[in-house]
Amino acid sequence: MPDATPLLPEPALLDYAWLCVTAALAGGVNALAGGGTLLTFPALFAALGPANAVMANGTSTVALAPASFSSAWAYRNELAKEARWLKLLILPSLIGGVIGTLLVTRLPDHYFKTLVPWLILLASILFALQPLLAKKKVNLAPDEIEPQPKPESFLQLAAIVFFQLLIAIYGGYFGAGIGILMLTGLGMMGLKNMHEMNAIKTVLAGCINGTSVVIFVSEGKVNWPIALIMMVAAILGGYFAASYGRRLKPIYIRWFVITMGFVLSAYFFYGQWQKAKEPAEVPAKQEARSDAPVRASACLEKPWLLLHDRATT
Repeated sequence: MPDATPLLPEPALLDYAWLCVTAALAGGVNALAGGGTLLTFPALFAALGPANAVMANGTSTVALAPASFSSAWAYRNELAKEARWLKLLILPSLIGGVIGTLLVTRLPDHYFKTLVPWLILLASILFALQPLLAKKKVNLAPDEIEPQPKPESFLQLAAIVFFQLLIAIYGGYFGAGIGILMLTGLGMMGLKNMHEMNAIKTVLAGCINGTSVVIFVSEGKVNWPIALIMMVAAILGGYFAASYGRRLKPIYIRWFVITMGFVLSAYFFYGQWQKAKEPAEVPAKQEARSDAPVRASACLEKPWLLLHDRATT
């Protein structure tokens, strides 16, 4: 039986406005560069509170999912050329998405809350390294077409499927940066045409996000009033970014997302460090209190200890 929905803080009007702006930005950066989860998840984490980290994750996934599905449809012509890779990788994407999402919803919340800064940091690092990875894996212009090599052995096929399964598990668990990981994996497989690589990546990401959406909804891990508002904002942001975003240099958008990711991960690390200090002070006081009767008994037997205690306090 899924857990009952936790008590949620009632977001103020300003919170809704901020979440809409964040979702619109996320839809825009997803359309132009990727990494929108690095914006929506921290905003939802702050609005819903640390006690609802999993709900923030589910709401973020549902809010951004429609843009992923619409992008997959836009790539339908490129997908026809690479159907063999989809047949190979769709199943591990679905299975991994289920496993990753169930890990989030079934494990105690504190596991995910502890991993939040690490996940954001990992996604930010992957996003920062994407241009270096792209230089190694792409040698052709986007419009060039070259026959794609097929794997030479069963071991290569198994390695490709296993790598995609791991990516899908991470994608179901958190999701930020899976596009970068999948493009890297596709490049290692020998794919070189960026349009076709993006097409495969988009469909596989849609499979992962689709399974996550189903599980998050069935487990009651979605704040629907917020998710629906953010969904509309993300779609509008993605549309306007795709229409007018070509005027912006992608490098500016990329570094904006990367900077936000590192700043937010540092913020969450600092919050965990501050919280870790609090419990350490309580046992010290309790230990002092529990030691008091023993110390008093010792002072009766050795009065000079009382003088020493007064001198040191």
